[in-house]
Amino acid sequence: MRILGSANIPNKWYWVFKHVLIGPWLKVLNRPEVEHIERIPNEGPAILASNHQAVMDSFYFPLVCERQLTFPAKSEYFTGTSLVGKLQKWFFTSVGQMPIERGSAEAGDQLLEAATKVLDNGDLFGIYPEGTRSPDGRVYKGKSGMARIALLSGVDVIPVAMIDTRKANPIGSWIPRPAKVRMKIGKPIAPRAFVEEAGLDPDSYEAARYLTDHVMHVLADLVGVEYVDMYASEVKASLEAGKGYPEGI
Repeated sequence: MRILGSANIPNKWYWVFKHVLIGPWLKVLNRPEVEHIERIPNEGPAILASNHQAVMDSFYFPLVCERQLTFPAKSEYFTGTSLVGKLQKWFFTSVGQMPIERGSAEAGDQLLEAATKVLDNGDLFGIYPEGTRSPDGRVYKGKSGMARIALLSGVDVIPVAMIDTRKANPIGSWIPRPAKVRMKIGKPIAPRAFVEEAGLDPDSYEAARYLTDHVMHVLADLVGVEYVDMYASEVKASLEAGKGYPEGI
């Protein structure tokens, strides 16, 4: 277990936010720690697949990763016209994050295009396969876009477990609370070899689904929580409609 410092970061605004404007405060307030950071390669592309507990997940892991990460971000962060919206657009654009129009018919292709640009450049691509924050801290069924990217590119998938970030940044809160956060890095997974060992065609949907489910179970084990075989978005919709949790969940 170790806490890391400086990084090889080509984007200067990313460096400024990490080391000057935001990072130092979060390190004092939340004391982020990481296990097995050596599993992140020092160079070359990799896909970092993480469970999603809090908005601040995209801040905490970059604090402990020496290399710059690029995440896809929902397009609403880039289109606001209010003061807050303009600040969001400036921030996400400045640190090099990529807009994805979630829910659109083109979302999957946008994600693949964005990831391909990052990986072809030899960089790290971060993604939350759940597609949205967990409503209760458990790990939910992942969408197969992450696996599709991995199987097409052949780039390793590295599971990244976020632990207790929900306590530091509960849903609906903007200001982080003084709670310690931790991260665990799982063993890299060679995507095509993994599905081929299971007798699956790497270019099939079945292979993408199989790889996705495996990664989500690995994340649940690393976090130490239950895996839920339902999309978090469906559970959230049921809760927001006042129907409670779907039966069996």
